[in-house]
Amino acid sequence: MNCPCCSGKLYEECCKPFHIGEKHAPTAEALMRSRFSAFAIPNGEYLIETTLPVKRKLHNKEDLREWAEINEWTKLGIIKKPTLNQVEFKAHYKDEKGKMQLHHELSDFEKIDNRWYYVSGEFLD
Repeated sequence: MNCPCCSGKLYEECCKPFHIGEKHAPTAEALMRSRFSAFAIPNGEYLIETTLPVKRKLHNKEDLREWAEINEWTKLGIIKKPTLNQVEFKAHYKDEKGKMQLHHELSDFEKIDNRWYYVSGEFLD
C-alpha cells in the first residue's frame, strides 16, 4: 500500500521501518511524516515512543489511539521547515461525523542520541 504520509513511496519502504523499530527517522520531517502515518494506521504506541520523554506525561496513549481511530487521516502536506528542528504541516482528515477537517501546526522536534522526538506544536490558522 502507499504510505499514508503522502511521500509517494510504499509504506513498507517509507514509514513502516520506523513503526516497527527497524530504524529511527533521520530528520524531523521524516519523524513528522511517520507520526502522521501512525495516526492513519493507527499506532498509539509509536506516537508515545516518538514524543520527547519528559513530555510523555502530558499525553495518553489510549487518547491518541482513540483520536487516530475516530478520524480518517487523508492527506499530509509539508508546508515548510523553518529550522532544522521545526516542521510546518497541514494534516487533512475526516472527523467521526464525516466532515473534512484541517490540522495546521508548526511542530518542534529535538534530537537526542541520534534520535528525533516530537516536543510540541503550535496550532496555526
